[in-house]
Amino acid sequence: MRKRARIIYNPTSGREALKSDLVSILDIIENAGYETSAYATTAKKHSARDEATRAAQLGFDLVIAAGGDGTINEVANGIAGLKHRPKLGVIPAGTTNDYARALKIPRDDPVAAAKVIAKGNTVKMDVGQAGEKYFINIAGGGLLTELTYDVPSQFKSLFGYLAYLAKGAEMLPRMKPIEMNLEYDGGSFKGKASMFLLALTNSVGGFEQIVPDASLDDGKFTLLVVKASNIAEMLHLMALVLNGGKHINDKRVIYIKTSKLVAKPVNNNKMMINIDGEYGGDAPMTFKNLKQHIEIFANTDALPETSITSGRTAAEIAAEEQFVKGVEKMNGEDIDGNGIIGK
Repeated sequence: MRKRARIIYNPTSGREALKSDLVSILDIIENAGYETSAYATTAKKHSARDEATRAAQLGFDLVIAAGGDGTINEVANGIAGLKHRPKLGVIPAGTTNDYARALKIPRDDPVAAAKVIAKGNTVKMDVGQAGEKYFINIAGGGLLTELTYDVPSQFKSLFGYLAYLAKGAEMLPRMKPIEMNLEYDGGSFKGKASMFLLALTNSVGGFEQIVPDASLDDGKFTLLVVKASNIAEMLHLMALVLNGGKHINDKRVIYIKTSKLVAKPVNNNKMMINIDGEYGGDAPMTFKNLKQHIEIFANTDALPETSITSGRTAAEIAAEEQFVKGVEKMNGEDIDGNGIIGK
């Protein structure tokens, strides 16, 4: 029996250019061996999510999310909770396209993105679970994480990434750290922080240097807690981000790997949670990493070897983790002029 694919596309993503390429995309997926059909999302809430669930329950082998990061998140949410999960393809047509960036999928050419799917290379990707919702890129809490859903959708389409920068400049003067309680593998943090980020990939808001060593399938989030409390400190940290990801060694930053996180507000302060760029509810919230949960098509030839653990031996992974722990330990200690390490 021939395999079946359903393309779930957002006709309003980006500058609505996706529709003009749809016939070519259908042809490419058909020639890859799939009986292919398309569904245009509507204004109805969770239109993409519900269609993805329906396609999976009907036995489709492949579901393709064509649109921005929001559409991809919706489609992933439609299949992540199911026992039978079809493979997932991504055709980006949004503003920042973080997920496509992390998978090295062409972000400005939907036809080229479809050809990545047709090539057939996949990665079994980790998926995050936050309560009853799922996320594929990032979750977070704190004032700065409110940025993405504080930008009106019409401005995202018209001005793209400039809209985020403008909104960020507006928010910085009123940035205040909030008290939070974070519990993660082997430790906890309780104190004031401007935000925390829980990343599954290395692409956050269009920046690949924020989480430079992210792995896509190791069952671990990268937790980033920013304790900086004013504009000057934030600008300095951003400079370190752009200078090769050096922020991860800064004392104002907690940077660790964890398979779970429990985030709680302190003193009844409200802490909104951002899930893949959208408002996802308020803390307290528990986050779990579902290891290698969805098989996703990716441009594997362009992915760094360290971003995928599949195919590497347990000994190789353990040796790499031990090396990272050693570097982290040295970064937390002082070295005197004679090269002697001491507390």
